[in-house]
Amino acid sequence: MREPDFGWLVPDWPAPANVFAGTTTRQGGVSVAPYDSLNLGDHVGDSADAVANNRSLLKQRCNLPAEPVWLKQVHGTAVVNAAAVNDIPVADASYSHQSNSVCAVMTADCLPLLLCDQAGSVVAAVHAGWRGLADGVIEATIKEMDVTASKLMAWLGPAIGSKVFEVGDEVRQQFIDVDPQAVEAFQSSELSSTQGRWLADIYLLARQRLASLGLEQVYGGHCCTYTDAERFYSYRRDGVTGRMASLIWLDKVG
Repeated sequence: MREPDFGWLVPDWPAPANVFAGTTTRQGGVSVAPYDSLNLGDHVGDSADAVANNRSLLKQRCNLPAEPVWLKQVHGTAVVNAAAVNDIPVADASYSHQSNSVCAVMTADCLPLLLCDQAGSVVAAVHAGWRGLADGVIEATIKEMDVTASKLMAWLGPAIGSKVFEVGDEVRQQFIDVDPQAVEAFQSSELSSTQGRWLADIYLLARQRLASLGLEQVYGGHCCTYTDAERFYSYRRDGVTGRMASLIWLDKVG
C-alpha cells in the first residue's frame, strides 16, 4: 500500500502481510474550521460536500479496495459483519473474514480498537467509548470473530489520555462492578473542585478487558487526542469538531 501524503498512523504490530490498517489524523483534508481539515464524520455539522471529498481522498490516498463500511455509532455493543451489509447499520463494531471489505469506526476521544488474528483470516474495528467498553463491546466483537482470543492481536488507536479524561463516580463504579481490578485505572482527579471525580485510563481499561479474555498481544495506546490538537480531533476539548477514522481490512497476498 502506497504511503499516503496526509495524516495516517500505521499500527506498530506484527500483523500478517495481508492485514492492512491505520488511523487518520485531522490533517490533509478540505474541511474548514472547526472541522479542519480531514473530517470524515457526516453527522457533526460539516459540509456534506467537504465530507464526501475527504472520504474520496481517504479512499484514494490509502488505496482502499472498497468504500469503508461506515456505522451509525451509538455507544452500544452491536457488532456487524462488514461483508454482509448494504446500508449504514446501527452498530459500534464490525468484523470481516473476507478480503477487500473495509471495517471502520470514527472517533474523537473514544478509543478505536483494531483486531486481527495471527493467521490473517479475520479483522475487526471497534468503537470503544467508556459506555461501550463497560457494557462489553470488545467481548461482543471477539465472540463474533469466532477465533480464540489468544490467537488475536489488538492495536489501541488514539484516544483521550489518562491525565485529562475526567469521569464521575458512576462511571468508575460500572467498571469495578464487572471487574474489581478496574480500580487500578482510576485516579482521584484534581482538575475540578467537585467531589467524586476521577481520571480514567481508557487504555488500561481496554487492556484489562482484553487480558481477561486471554488476548495478550496488545499494541498502541500512547496517544492523547485531547492534548494533541494539531493531529487529533477531540470532542471533549472542542465540542464542535470532526472525526478521525480507524480502518482495517484483509487483502489477498500473491
